[in-house]
Amino acid sequence: MAGRFEGLSDLEWKLFEDIFPNEPKKRGKGMPHAPYRHVLNSMLYILITGCRWCDLPRGNVWASKSSSHRWLKRWRSDGTFEYLQARILAMPAAGYAYANEKGLINWDFGAVDGSFSPWEGRG
Repeated sequence: MAGRFEGLSDLEWKLFEDIFPNEPKKRGKGMPHAPYRHVLNSMLYILITGCRWCDLPRGNVWASKSSSHRWLKRWRSDGTFEYLQARILAMPAAGYAYANEKGLINWDFGAVDGSFSPWEGRG
């Protein structure tokens, strides 16, 4: 994605919305449920920019850092995150093949974030 990431467009969201269950209509206690689109926007922002959780933008297309982090942990444990990744890689017109064709991916650069490391200490 070239330039600044400002959230998924309606078309991009269509690629993912069937993965998630229907949004709950009403929640009994606590804060309202964060929309999955806002959570995914926040996670993609973290992954694309490499910023810290505390630096997530605020606004009507973003979820809070605590909500985003909570959903990331849940999606990592239940396989949803890997399914999202597989869906992106399986869609050549919308995924990496299109981005590669347009010259938007620099294959000479890669980064690893130690906060996702499975090893103890991570230092």
